[in-house]
Amino acid sequence: MFSKGQLIFALLFFISFVVAMVISYRKDFKIHEKYYKGNFKVLIGFFVFIVLLFVIKIVFKR
Repeated sequence: MFSKGQLIFALLFFISFVVAMVISYRKDFKIHEKYYKGNFKVLIGFFVFIVLLFVIKIVFKR
């Protein structure tokens, strides 16, 4: 489906993208700790809301 050159390019692109993201995250780590302290609470709240929507859907379907 893909040529050997396309697969090599995709692999190299993926590796370089991941490396750039890790470097960027490490550079901004202290800023993230300072400004985004309660983000896990928001994430948990979001998942609880999604689960609640599914429960409501199941209950009203019956």
